[in-house]
Amino acid sequence: MAPEEFYFNDDGTIPNSRLPVLIYRDAFVDKLDEGAAWLEKKFAANNWTNSWRNGIYPYHHYHSTTHEVLGVYAGSAILKLGGEEGVNVSVIAGDVLVIPVGVGHKCIENDHVGIVGAYPDGRDWDVCKGEPDERPAADERIAALTVPLTDPLWGTTAGVPILWRLDK
Repeated sequence: MAPEEFYFNDDGTIPNSRLPVLIYRDAFVDKLDEGAAWLEKKFAANNWTNSWRNGIYPYHHYHSTTHEVLGVYAGSAILKLGGEEGVNVSVIAGDVLVIPVGVGHKCIENDHVGIVGAYPDGRDWDVCKGEPDERPAADERIAALTVPLTDPLWGTTAGVPILWRLDK
């Protein structure tokens, strides 16, 4: 299953990334609690842990300490990716997004959306909002982070370890 890829440049507020956001459409069958449990198990099997269930913040934010996976197990949402000048993307139950460190995202509309989030190697996450005092420290943390060895859905065989290779 080839993911959709979205690229975003630094907009002066949100650093974004040279790595693409990956969106796997209709990536899993079970929905609601069964879907959430499936996502948690699948992500953990591929070393994306420190998971949670909730929604997505309704304001622009990014993480400077980790990449993030978001699995939609219920409902639907419209997300803004890449900061204020980014793109709106619709997601529904069954979709999985892999968001590189530094990429801005927020929920602008949702219909009972349920999300399982997780992080490679169970990394701790932070919340940066594009405030002027966050950079350059956030930029330094982002630059120090490596590409994960696994994709949250496909492990080592596809996705992140192939599409996010820095030597491409």
